Amino acid sequence: MEHKETRPPGLTAGQKLIRFTVIGVAVIGLGAVFGYTGGWLAPQRLTADRIANTFEPGDKTHPGFRRNHAKGICVTGHFESSGAAQALSSAPMFSPGSTTPLVGRLALPGPNPYAPDSSVPIRSFALRFTMPDGQQWRTAMNSMPVFPVATPQSFYEQQLAGAPDPETGKPNPARINAFFASHPETANFREWIKTARPSASFATEAYYSLNAFVFINSEGARQNVRWRVVPVGKPVAVDASPEHDQNYLDKDLNQRLSAGPLRWRLIVTIADPGDPSNDATKPWPDSRRQVEAGTIVIEKSQAQDHGPCRDINFDPTVLPKGMTISDDPLLPARSAVYAVSVDRRTREGLSRPSPSSSAATSEHSK
Repeated sequence: MEHKETRPPGLTAGQKLIRFTVIGVAVIGLGAVFGYTGGWLAPQRLTADRIANTFEPGDKTHPGFRRNHAKGICVTGHFESSGAAQALSSAPMFSPGSTTPLVGRLALPGPNPYAPDSSVPIRSFALRFTMPDGQQWRTAMNSMPVFPVATPQSFYEQQLAGAPDPETGKPNPARINAFFASHPETANFREWIKTARPSASFATEAYYSLNAFVFINSEGARQNVRWRVVPVGKPVAVDASPEHDQNYLDKDLNQRLSAGPLRWRLIVTIADPGDPSNDATKPWPDSRRQVEAGTIVIEKSQAQDHGPCRDINFDPTVLPKGMTISDDPLLPARSAVYAVSVDRRTREGLSRPSPSSSAATSEHSK
């Protein structure tokens, strides 16, 4: 018998305000920093280090963990191409009938590896595809259709607005209100978050690239695209786990994988002329042409402290032939802050096990 996910009760105006703040801080996997070339020589400019520092709030820093999406689980599997995207991109993984191995990571946004799974309504899905000739495609997606802000500068301002007040240890509502009032581009995200709720499973989520990219086919034709991955069929929903269970997402994933692989369809959306490629706050119309490029198949899971995703930098600007970045300013920003995060956590070393490792120590396969 199929169970429906339970949803938490409606939120008060104050709770919604705090949710906006938490999500704004947590969602940084998509827009972390702006790094001018040589910008670290000019203090008035934003740099990767300056924004990475905002994820290290005093004594709440977690050495050895990612600065964002700190809590996650490794997955492995492969991509089965339908051949339909070959007309858009010459990337080898889109060749008809090809199978490409992948390593991925399902995670929560935010810098706290001990955060309860119900603390935010967003989940993330990062993937690294490795093609036979060694080329790679890395992508980091989130389960929301739009990003709050369009530029690294605005994101930085959002981070400052949502920072805890030293006296109360909580975000300052007046400062948050002032930020949103001065950033009307956040309207689409704020509308979405009103009804967003923490899901009880990674498997029931769709995940979005948010940023635009450029596909290039074998004839050199260029096309702006976005993509999303959507669960195949209708995965059985589950009842939300008890509030005292902080790690129910990993447990649910392992249980599902013990019954067989999980699948998502990779759907590429093709922009029309005039559709913005440099603004992740603006969705493209649903009427845009879509191509089902193939199927992502997840077969195994493993704890992140010793799994194959542990040392991967899921930099979304790592792309194979047939793909390149768009003019979205968030993309070079993401690349810069990811590099800083990798450098810091590598130097620190993971001094303690993943908080959810006890729930994911065994691998699950077909």
